[in-house]
Amino acid sequence: MTVHIPVLLEPTIRELVMNPSGTYVDCTFGRGGHSQALLRVLNQQGRLIALDRDPEAVSEMRSILDSRFTGVYSPFSDLDRVLQQLGVSSLDGVLMDVGVSSPQIDQPQRGFSFRQDGPLDMRMDPQVGQSAADFVNHASEHEIKEVIKQYGEERFAFQIAAAIVARRTQRQITTTLDLAQIVAGCVRTREPGQNPATRTFQALRIYVNQELAQLEQGLIKAFHALKVGGRLAVISFHSLEDRLVKQFIERLANPKSLQDQKLRKLPIQDPVPVLRKVIRVKPSAEESSCNPRSRSAVLRVTEKIAEVRE
Repeated sequence: MTVHIPVLLEPTIRELVMNPSGTYVDCTFGRGGHSQALLRVLNQQGRLIALDRDPEAVSEMRSILDSRFTGVYSPFSDLDRVLQQLGVSSLDGVLMDVGVSSPQIDQPQRGFSFRQDGPLDMRMDPQVGQSAADFVNHASEHEIKEVIKQYGEERFAFQIAAAIVARRTQRQITTTLDLAQIVAGCVRTREPGQNPATRTFQALRIYVNQELAQLEQGLIKAFHALKVGGRLAVISFHSLEDRLVKQFIERLANPKSLQDQKLRKLPIQDPVPVLRKVIRVKPSAEESSCNPRSRSAVLRVTEKIAEVRE
């Protein structure tokens, strides 16, 4: 199995597994670090289902030879369909470690990183949807600007979009370094130690993989699948993800305090709390030092305390 350091491992497992005999889902198997740890704390009656939409991660699932484990090639936005196919009616816990994984970043051929040259792809499932190259070479300047601004929170989005469109009239943008060089020519200032292309690459990756829409759907379906007393643990790595998770929990933990009715799939006639906030954790200084990619991670754990009254 590919060497990979799972983030916030100890608090995630400690706060997620309340019933060692229960059924759990690891929605983002990756290279299996969290799944392996979950299996270590589950007893012989416990069951773990792991999902991933990356074919390479699915290949890694085959290395787990444990009768309690079931691996499924699927995005977690299809959690309800997967559970129905497996005959699972309710869950004791759900884990989501969202965003891009280290192995995806470290493989130039996947096209996620601006540090190594490779095809400009960025798809978590290379068999589905348009690549980042398809988008930057065919979308309108306005569409490119809006994606970079919205998902990258990039203040130079207008300049970057204009430069991309100008370059593609000369030749197609096909590699990660092609794009990184274009962005570097537009970004005049950046936080110390941050590559000028960081926000643009983040934005394109989120857009190409529809990560925020996937996360919102996954949160809703995880909530519905949890039994009362079951827990949801989400590890996010940037503010857009964490904000979405925080707002989701807040709406269901304090429904009367919010006017936002965005989550129409959870209609509440007489609003009562259906979630309880359990914990919010960031990596320790020691973990951040040993695994620098964990520095921006945030773990939020919540517990289902009631069903939604429809």
